[in-house]
Amino acid sequence: MQIIINKLTGRRKSTDTIVYLVSNVNNVPTTAVDANEYKYIKAQHKKLKKDSICLNRLNNFTIVQVYETKDTPHKTLESIRRSGDKIASILNENKIEKVIIIDVENNNEKALAFAEGIALSNYQFIKYKTDKEDKQNSLKEISIKTRRNISKAIHFLNIQVDAVYKCRDMVNEPVAYLNAEKLSEIITEMAQETGMKVEVFNRTKIEALKMGGLLAVNKGSIDPPTFTIIEWKPEKSVNKKPYVFVGKGIVFDTGGINIKTGGNMEDMKCDMSGAASVASAMYAIAKARLNVHVIGLIPATDNRPDGNAYVPGDVITMYTGKTVEVLNTDAEGRMILADALGYASKYKPELVIDLATLTGAASKAIGMYGIVAMHQDATKEFELLKQSGDNVFERLAEFPFWEEYEELIKSDVADIKNIGGADAGMITAGKFLANFTDYPYIHLDIAGPAYLNKKDSYRGKAGTGVGVRLLFNFVKNKSNK
Repeated sequence: MQIIINKLTGRRKSTDTIVYLVSNVNNVPTTAVDANEYKYIKAQHKKLKKDSICLNRLNNFTIVQVYETKDTPHKTLESIRRSGDKIASILNENKIEKVIIIDVENNNEKALAFAEGIALSNYQFIKYKTDKEDKQNSLKEISIKTRRNISKAIHFLNIQVDAVYKCRDMVNEPVAYLNAEKLSEIITEMAQETGMKVEVFNRTKIEALKMGGLLAVNKGSIDPPTFTIIEWKPEKSVNKKPYVFVGKGIVFDTGGINIKTGGNMEDMKCDMSGAASVASAMYAIAKARLNVHVIGLIPATDNRPDGNAYVPGDVITMYTGKTVEVLNTDAEGRMILADALGYASKYKPELVIDLATLTGAASKAIGMYGIVAMHQDATKEFELLKQSGDNVFERLAEFPFWEEYEELIKSDVADIKNIGGADAGMITAGKFLANFTDYPYIHLDIAGPAYLNKKDSYRGKAGTGVGVRLLFNFVKNKSNK
């Protein structure tokens, strides 16, 4: 269920649930509470260190949310989003359908961040619950009362939240429902809804293009692969050459012949998180009518160990003509991405960014707290993307891309091999992909934050939608210029 965010234009009702957002408890309006309530709020905040103070007035709730000002603006906004998660829990526990945020200090950026935290926290994936009506969150609407004109910002925020919901839905779907063809169908529907151009290559077309990496990974599956192209090209775009986003679409990863062991396969429906992020970010960009020319490329298949599956020792000729020695079939994401990155050259792009749940090494290096990132010939664009990462708190951790890492993927029998050994796995994976690029390139490994086994504030549990807000903010900043 999509939650609606709007600006309050009419008068408040006596039964409305109100949240006063303040940086200091002393800023709570004296007209909002009586003397005893004000005394109670101050005691709860100062003595018990509570930041969320709830007054149950029987016919309505009044909540005071005190936020802490951090050492940087983006940390402050993130703290406020996380406060929104706490408030969402209170609202749903009390079966409240609508909440009004009072922007007491007239800081619309903070009020919007608070609304965003509530809205993203309100997401649920209960499609397969038999008692879904009982489990459905009550909250349906967030209104912001402010003296400032924030209509455009609210419009963008609604689009962004909708896009994150769509991304999370795709990531959380099981492969029994969402195979490569179904993924392409969903992306096609999203593209058509927003006016984007869309084209889906079937197996015959993929074979004609000689996308050897995608075809090799698909050999163990009874379901055909797909290669989906979505394009948003406004009449007066600010860029002469397009930005291209590439998303890894492994709809389920068993590891192939190098099958995953233990519990390492349980969450592998999420291995298409990069594809979902790219498709959803493109959806948001087009729905917001941003005047930036953007293209999304999404290669998709599952990776299974059936009778004719590719095996270690195989040599694969990729779309670009480069040959790859396969040493591990569980390093499949880079095989399908390599074909897409090679295909991206035809657009002569300004920049290419790929998103992929690519390596366990990335997750082990920085956990769920950020995105492992590296780039080639894209210093300026990387800094801008890093700023967007701070803005939405999907932070980029830059890793070195030194040429010495190339040595680790050299092959004795082919041009390169698909794994580089035990050292720096996230970097050698990036270096492998860079072999198929001839343009400014940024690689984002989202293995850590894309899918969570426990709740993390407004990011929730399971699919987080990481990457959607990052790319939307990045392109929105381009559009503003």
